[in-house]
Amino acid sequence: MKIVVVGAGAREHALATVLARWHEVIVTPGNDLIARDVPVTPLGPLHWNPDLAVIGPEAPLVDGLADELRARGVAVLGPGKDGALLEGSKAFLKEVLAGAGVPTASFGTATEMGRAVELLDAFGPPYVVKTDGLAAGKGVLVTTDRQAAIEDVKAKLSGAAFGEAGTRVVIEQGLSGRELSVFALTNGRDFVLLPSARDHKRLLDGDLGPNTGGMGAVSPVPGLVEADLDTIAGTIIEPTIAELRRRGIDYRGVLYAGLMMTPDGPRVIEYNVRLGDPEAEAVLPLVDSDLGEAFLAAALGEPLPAIAIREAAAATVVMAARGYPAAPVSGDPIEGIESLSYLEDLYVFGAGIRREGRSMVTAGGRVLAVTAVAPTLELARDGAYRAAAKIRFDGAQVRSDIGFS
Repeated sequence: MKIVVVGAGAREHALATVLARWHEVIVTPGNDLIARDVPVTPLGPLHWNPDLAVIGPEAPLVDGLADELRARGVAVLGPGKDGALLEGSKAFLKEVLAGAGVPTASFGTATEMGRAVELLDAFGPPYVVKTDGLAAGKGVLVTTDRQAAIEDVKAKLSGAAFGEAGTRVVIEQGLSGRELSVFALTNGRDFVLLPSARDHKRLLDGDLGPNTGGMGAVSPVPGLVEADLDTIAGTIIEPTIAELRRRGIDYRGVLYAGLMMTPDGPRVIEYNVRLGDPEAEAVLPLVDSDLGEAFLAAALGEPLPAIAIREAAAATVVMAARGYPAAPVSGDPIEGIESLSYLEDLYVFGAGIRREGRSMVTAGGRVLAVTAVAPTLELARDGAYRAAAKIRFDGAQVRSDIGFS
């Protein structure tokens, strides 16, 4: 089968790596590290007449790329524009959760400061302020400082922080517990679960510093048992898919539930409409069967095959450029990747990276995602950190506590 993966980051590198075990894979536009493993091209999916297109990032899904490709007869893993609104608008997300009866935090929306301050005071600390639209995983503030929350709302509503994506905000009641992510592959009716994951959003150890797109992840989540997954499937994933169908939305793709495991059970923090990044880099290497056939079945709305998962754990450590996330620096030479190229169960996925002459250099905020798979989380974590220590570039930012919390 010929599969075109759409995207240019480490998530797409992970997708291509796993799918290429069984199928011919092309990545568009890809990057220069992905090109070491599979062909990359600036030409879009239609040029290649694929059997399946897999759309990695959220922005093209929200913009309707899946609809465009389906209209041209291409099987697509990824929801249409109507389903992608789950991630494109947090207000719409809350409407769907309410209609489905899925537990989530109380919330309100605001487009002007007066209403926003009323909501902040009504919910109290910790204050949770989110952009309504897409913000590359950086549009959420959680703080106990009321004034900081007010300033964040001002920056968002004015457009200074996130442009049009932030001119409506969602303000929520703060939840307490442990965060995790669960991924469901769905054909619009049924679903199968992929391994769970936990990522680390803050830049610095101890969950300090600014929010990022994610500085690392582990899979599966330690301590999450089968009964927890059954509860999540039955009270969150299943009713959400049913509600989407009730609204006439034929959702075919990955439904990513960002959850808080509270004392009262799981609560939805967010839905994403694709695999997470860096979660995908930890989850996908654990798949031990033909993921392409499962993706195709979901894309066509056909019965889903079982997905075999390795009895193992994965840890992913992100290496970010100096200056990230505020002002990442590009052009710093990268050394050491080649020494890791042939190690079993060790992956170096490329994100913000490009070839310059004979060298690889940094070309974005999150540069690399280094993943190790091992029988236990402790061994996987150690393997990822040992590998990351062999890669060097100026000012590389790496958290030292991925998988420890």
